[in-house]
Amino acid sequence: MAETGAAVELPLGERFKEFLENFRDQHGRLKYLEEIRRMIDFERTSITVEFKDLYRYDPSLADALLERPREFLREASRALKEVVALENPDYAEGREFTPRFVGLFDVVRIRDIGSEHVGKLVQIEGIVTRMHPRATRMVRAYFRHDKCGGEFRWPMDENEILGEKIERPGLCPVCGEGGGKFSLIREKSEFIDWQKIVVQERPEDVPGGQIPRSIEVHLTRDLVETVRPGDRVKIVGIVGLEQYTATGTLYGLYIEANSVVLEEKVLEEVTISKEDEVKILELARDPWIREKIIASIAPTIYGHWDLKEAIALLLFGGVPKVRPDGTRSRGDIHVLFVGDPGVAKSQLLQSAARIAPRVVYTTGKGSTAAGLTAAVLRDPRTGEYYLEAGALVLADGGIAVIDEFDKMSKEDRGVIHEAMEQQTVSIAKAGIKATLSARASVLAAGNPKYGYYDPSKSFVDNVDLPAPIISRFDLIFVVRDVIDKARDEMLASYVLEVHTNIDKFRPEIDLDLLRKYIAYARKHVRPRLTPQAKQLLKEFYVEMRSSALHQSSQEGAKPVPITTRQLEALIRLAEAHARMALKSEATEEDAIAAIRIMLSVLTSIGLDIETGSIDVGIIMTGASFHTRKLMMLVEEVIDEIVREGGKTCAKPGDIARALEERNVKVPREKLLDVIRKLYEQGSIYEVRGGSECYRKA
Repeated sequence: MAETGAAVELPLGERFKEFLENFRDQHGRLKYLEEIRRMIDFERTSITVEFKDLYRYDPSLADALLERPREFLREASRALKEVVALENPDYAEGREFTPRFVGLFDVVRIRDIGSEHVGKLVQIEGIVTRMHPRATRMVRAYFRHDKCGGEFRWPMDENEILGEKIERPGLCPVCGEGGGKFSLIREKSEFIDWQKIVVQERPEDVPGGQIPRSIEVHLTRDLVETVRPGDRVKIVGIVGLEQYTATGTLYGLYIEANSVVLEEKVLEEVTISKEDEVKILELARDPWIREKIIASIAPTIYGHWDLKEAIALLLFGGVPKVRPDGTRSRGDIHVLFVGDPGVAKSQLLQSAARIAPRVVYTTGKGSTAAGLTAAVLRDPRTGEYYLEAGALVLADGGIAVIDEFDKMSKEDRGVIHEAMEQQTVSIAKAGIKATLSARASVLAAGNPKYGYYDPSKSFVDNVDLPAPIISRFDLIFVVRDVIDKARDEMLASYVLEVHTNIDKFRPEIDLDLLRKYIAYARKHVRPRLTPQAKQLLKEFYVEMRSSALHQSSQEGAKPVPITTRQLEALIRLAEAHARMALKSEATEEDAIAAIRIMLSVLTSIGLDIETGSIDVGIIMTGASFHTRKLMMLVEEVIDEIVREGGKTCAKPGDIARALEERNVKVPREKLLDVIRKLYEQGSIYEVRGGSECYRKA
């Protein structure tokens, strides 16, 4: 390390040059000389400098970087170019080089950045929510003086660059006179790549009940196009002022980025110390750890054990897999609650949101398609289009909680198909084409179509949700408000106790520790199915499929009790069950737990009311096997009445008589329901101005 007394006497540039040439890491290597040689080999123009290294070498130099960053970076860039010139003079010729500093000791919250930070170097953390298209910025201009005809570069100083606005010179450096017109020569001027992004506070950093704060960040040179909306970033840069009003009295703050570090999607915002790790591993040895985790979810809510277990499985998730051909299988588990009002669905969702290490909470009423996925918006000041990330993109790597799911419009619900299965959000609007990551679990809740759930009707007839959306949920629970005297007495006692003795209902595991436990499991534990667990899941799948063979049906068609989509869900559930105990293998025990909860779901929502058998087609297509068969028959009958009966269209009465001739008796309500389904899917259309008379489409 250089002596402090000698270092202070030298200019900033010389001191930084000494640092680059002399700093050695713990292994004795000349760290930054090697980094510069690597930069030359890979034809880059910047190197990354750890702030802690600079502080170890010369604390006063590190302080100068924080207090006078513009001057420091200008001198440091010049010093870096001199070192590059010593290594490779040809490569240094005509190029600008930038040292990018990372790892400042302090992180400033976006909402805390104020006027006292102007001109200072700060480090922020957040999520990229907007991305403007790449632009070019002039850093050095060429002017022609009309009076003398002389041409000159501006600014004259090699190390000085233009600010946000071009300030024309007062005197001509060629003839030394003022006056006359200075014309800009664009083709000779120097430009760099420039891009504006907006960084917003992370959801977990926003104080309760407050709006997330954002700040504009300007990227230049090789930082352009390095991040996308939804990315979590750590940015080091200089706080600058941007004029808001023409009078110049009101200014906004922005950050001129020096470095951008893209954080990995592994819940890095949860800091786990060595002491925390000891506690986590000790918890995992408890044979009742799963029960304690489930009991810690919404302890003030009576019952709903299956729902709480589903939330726990969702929080831990399965293991995502990327195959050699690049295709990806999601590990995230999607869960949907549908139930009567007043059964604590929203409180369960809020409890999950409080526990999850990374979460975005929204409601169906307050969400649009663009708000959930991504939007292309127009800047009112510049007129250019930019990309803004929605809730599912911001929840990348965590969970997205959507309450009042049924209140969303059909168009808005439709856009989340891709996000739930492919876990991406694709945008192609206003010339902007982008694919953003949305690797998030979806936890949603909604009410039945008519307010209360009718057990005499199938699941799809009770909910106002399209089949493609329903089929993408791994677990769907029907929560009914059943009148039962014994249960009602226990529930009333429990609720009254909660309101009078709140300290009695503390979680089994402290929520802060549980959050760290979940983050640790998702980061470090990747369980694999044992051969025994594989065999068990295989046998269950084959047995469920073969059960359909015993049901006679026309032309060999059969109800489908389970598909590969449910098999993949079983694998995710088994892996999540193993993760809850930090197990490296998913054993038979985990497979049995996954099968149990899947059977519970299938028997409640995949049950064909008419036959009492499980038919997953109800979830996949929105109609049971027998309903689908009847729909094909009704469509055939309508076509037959029109073609052979000489009628222009078929009325419900005509259809019912034609079915009776085929010895098929259908209740009028069921027939009208089938006709409605055919009409909605476009197989038939209504004629004669809505007189309930139909033709085949």
